[in-house]
Amino acid sequence: MSPPAPPSHAFARAGALREEYAATDWAAGPLGDPVGWSPALRASLDLIWGTRFAATLLWGPELVLLYNEAYVELMGDKHPALGRRCDEVFPEAMDAIGPLLAQVRAGGEATWSQDVLLPLQRAGYVEDCWFTWSYSAVLGPDGEVEGIVDIAVETTAQVLARRRSHLVAQLLATLEDAVDEEDVVARTRATLESGQDLGEVTLPLGAAPGSGLTLETGGDPSRGVLCRVEVPRRHAGTPPRHLEGRLSPRLPLDGAYTEFLRTVAAGVGAALDSVAAAESQRAISEALQRSLLTQPQPGHALEVAVRYQPASQQARVGGDWYDCYPLPDGAVTVMVGDVAGHDQTAAAAMGQLRNLARGVAYSADVWLPSQVLQDLDLAMEGLGMEVVATAVVAVLEEQGPDGQLVHWANAGHPPPVLGRADGGVRLLDVEAGLLLGLDPSIHRADHRLELAPGDLLLLYTDGLVERRGADLDDGLTWLVETVTAHAHLGPEELCDVLLRESLTHDDDQVLLAVRARGLG
Repeated sequence: MSPPAPPSHAFARAGALREEYAATDWAAGPLGDPVGWSPALRASLDLIWGTRFAATLLWGPELVLLYNEAYVELMGDKHPALGRRCDEVFPEAMDAIGPLLAQVRAGGEATWSQDVLLPLQRAGYVEDCWFTWSYSAVLGPDGEVEGIVDIAVETTAQVLARRRSHLVAQLLATLEDAVDEEDVVARTRATLESGQDLGEVTLPLGAAPGSGLTLETGGDPSRGVLCRVEVPRRHAGTPPRHLEGRLSPRLPLDGAYTEFLRTVAAGVGAALDSVAAAESQRAISEALQRSLLTQPQPGHALEVAVRYQPASQQARVGGDWYDCYPLPDGAVTVMVGDVAGHDQTAAAAMGQLRNLARGVAYSADVWLPSQVLQDLDLAMEGLGMEVVATAVVAVLEEQGPDGQLVHWANAGHPPPVLGRADGGVRLLDVEAGLLLGLDPSIHRADHRLELAPGDLLLLYTDGLVERRGADLDDGLTWLVETVTAHAHLGPEELCDVLLRESLTHDDDQVLLAVRARGLG
């Protein structure tokens, strides 16, 4: 026999849920026949039916569920659940909400929870959801807690939007100074996998298997669906890639999720375009730089090796240079210099200074290094070259079987290294003169040494010995120790060893090593 229907007006304010309230067998449950419901229960029902916020009423010790229209959307496929116990309907959320409900029942004190994660199985899988809600006690005539009103707002969309925006911002900031394609790939993987929206991230070469977002179904659902999205590219030198990763198995693939994936792919594409453009520029710049650095002309009495190594993480163009050429009287000039700066302006100034130095030393028949530097300073001032540079100039005169007599001068440059044939190595650390481009009237000093057969003179720029965060003296100590350990090597081999053991460098590196040959 069917239970008697409640009065037709009992659920009049339930709106779209009116028929479901009327069809529920309340008499068979903990609340009993609606005819006997307490005034507090009826008033509370009127309250939740009258608000457009999602609201539910948890009544009695069993916390039986009664709710309004707006609450149905939050429940998903858990609806209908009228008249059922809360712990039966929301078992996966009880660890989070159970203590709060107990708190209200015990003391009547209201709770407030903002943007709290609640796992809900409301669409066939356990879904990460976030809510802001408040539990308030409903008191009976005797002051006892008869039920609890829950007013809730789902904030999942807002929480995910903030989380994803933060991750995208973090990714873009991380990729801003990526140095090459491999660096972009590594930073992308590390950043995205630190979040919760994409796992097992890769950036394979080649186009995505389809336009837009494609999904690979099947496999273990707990790992998430494998997705692929094309990485847009604008630079001709950027190879095609696509973003691949696993979606969160606890989130729906909605429009916001799809837009997040497209934004990530666009950011990665922009970073790949940037490094491709920079690599193209570096290639052009390096070709320009090397075209300005001609091969040395040492003569038969000298063995000379030169090296130019561009900075490892900057545009491959700057103000470092070397030179080696004979003078009209048969002496040989060697020079290493460094214009301040690391761009095309520095490279252009370097080319001018190098040619000026050649002209001063050769055409004007000036061979004392100090005079070369002083005349170079005067020419820089007269031509309006507003640059600052360091340089070491040495003139080597052949002394037959005794080797070479070396005259040299220093304009603010790191000290040359002298390696003797017997293995002794030291810095020529006399006081360096003033930098070029500051005061052309300054007096510059010449120094002299004998380079016996087998002895080696090493000139270099500061990129070889300077390291970010390290003391220059440490770099100079390393240089002397390395030259000492490889004193048996010729100039070519020694230059290779120095560049190899200097590892990553933040500045261009120029080396010029010259060894005297004995002539009878």
